[in-house]
Amino acid sequence: MKIEYRSIGVIHSPFKTIEGMPIQPAGAEGVEGTVEVFPEYADGLKDLDGFSHIILLYHFHQSVGFNLLVTPFLDTNLRGVFATRAPKRPNPIGLSVVRLIHRDNSILSVQNIDILNGTPLLDIKPYVPEFDQYPADRIGWFAQASGSAREKRSNNRFTENLGT
Repeated sequence: MKIEYRSIGVIHSPFKTIEGMPIQPAGAEGVEGTVEVFPEYADGLKDLDGFSHIILLYHFHQSVGFNLLVTPFLDTNLRGVFATRAPKRPNPIGLSVVRLIHRDNSILSVQNIDILNGTPLLDIKPYVPEFDQYPADRIGWFAQASGSAREKRSNNRFTENLGT
């Protein structure tokens, strides 16, 4: 089945290249950016400014192809892509929870942004702790890397052919 999406906006950040970017919002604490929602979707932003955090769903537009086995940034072992947040995926969809600072019509000012400048925006959802926050019993391979995402930065491992 073929599924098609259209961009509802574009994400602007200080990150012009993939190398050196934070790998998760935890590593982008305080980094500011904007989310530009196209005018035809602006009415959908009504009431969004009542939320402190939002979930951005976006297209990894610099990702080409995919690998089912990848070495994630926080590990040295090959892992299944679905057990990671690696960008080289069968459907290159990214997800980030960012802090919503201000809304000015169809422009959202956000913080803790870990997204490449010019990234196509697919959707926005409000972050609701009652729905989106669950205590985890286990976190798989990440247990050994926990806490290191704040310092880790992106490199070229997912722009190369093998994704390692």
